[in-house]
Amino acid sequence: MAVTDAAIDKIKQMILSGELTPGSRLPKEADLAERLGLSRNSLREAVRALALINVLDVRQGDGTYVTSLEPGLLLDAMSFVVDFHQDDTVLQFFQVRRILEPAATAMAAARMDDAGVAELRGILASLPGDPSVEQLVANDLEFHRRIAAGSGNAVLCSLIESLSGPTTRARVWRGLTQEGALARTREQHAAICEAIASRQPEVARAWATVHIAGVEEWLRDALT
Repeated sequence: MAVTDAAIDKIKQMILSGELTPGSRLPKEADLAERLGLSRNSLREAVRALALINVLDVRQGDGTYVTSLEPGLLLDAMSFVVDFHQDDTVLQFFQVRRILEPAATAMAAARMDDAGVAELRGILASLPGDPSVEQLVANDLEFHRRIAAGSGNAVLCSLIESLSGPTTRARVWRGLTQEGALARTREQHAAICEAIASRQPEVARAWATVHIAGVEEWLRDALT
């Protein structure tokens, strides 16, 4: 593993130095191994590891390329890790979300344009009067996804998106077991939307905090 780690670091340095840029093709395996002073096996292991976290894209019959390195692509790996946690570690992910999402909501209130606000209202209006749990979860996720995108910060948006695995499950559990969850969700979403529409970042932040903290409180009770 130490040799593989060294190989990973050498490829990383080629990217950081600008020698390899997003979308560029790596030299042939034999040439790159010789140049970096690595065995071909070590190089293959390094490439495989970097492909798993979406830094490299191995195209059979075509070669290996550096990906776009966009935050959303690189943070997909964190989503994979998050989904494995079903014990009280989920609460720790939720606590991170409680820090990030209100901040994104406040930023959206300052930056989202009128078209974005209209889209938010459209999402809320599209929820049926008596939705299924699946419809509620899908609507809720899309609502929060649009707000995160409205923050104008791609990294923040990607971080929130990567934490949605346990959040999705919690919303499903909540919708199935907690009386009044639908009415509360509608009211809180409407309040968040109106705070964004009226360009009140701190009010939007407060409502987002209340909304996420409510789910977190229910989840904490469910896990104890």
